[in-house]
Amino acid sequence: NKYLASYSTLMRNMMENSNKDFVTIATEINQLKKYLDLEHLRFQDKFEYEISVDDTIDSEGTYIPNMIIQPHLENAIWHGLRYLDTKGLLQLKIQLKEDKIRVSIDDNGIGLTKSQELKTSNQKVHESRGLTNTAERIALLNELYKHSISFKIEEKSAPQTGTIVTIDFPIIHKV
Repeated sequence: NKYLASYSTLMRNMMENSNKDFVTIATEINQLKKYLDLEHLRFQDKFEYEISVDDTIDSEGTYIPNMIIQPHLENAIWHGLRYLDTKGLLQLKIQLKEDKIRVSIDDNGIGLTKSQELKTSNQKVHESRGLTNTAERIALLNELYKHSISFKIEEKSAPQTGTIVTIDFPIIHKV
């Protein structure tokens, strides 16, 4: 079964990297592709995805925090894109912006407001905990390593729908 083989590989790779605070961009992208491929198998009629990394970034030699991006991709799929009547688009972009690495996660799902309206109270607690975990992890990394990692979540303005998550990381070449 293709789904089980993909899931097994993803879990093995996640366990290998789980004790690392930082991984190379190349390693993180590899993990995220596996995750998105797996979710695409599950929801193939709901979304396509694109990943782009700025050519000026050394993805083998530049590090970013491990597992900060994935929860936001998961939120985009599970809380926005899967509710669409047509096939949506999830875009992950990693760019160099001044002296930072900027990650943007852009989806054209149903958006934050409509998603909140559809949720049960249990789902609302689960998602807010996910966002709280991300904020706490970023705060901890900032404190431990004296970095200035930041993130924001914005709902697109009508007539567009969807959400944009922006995460800014310092440029780190060695950990």
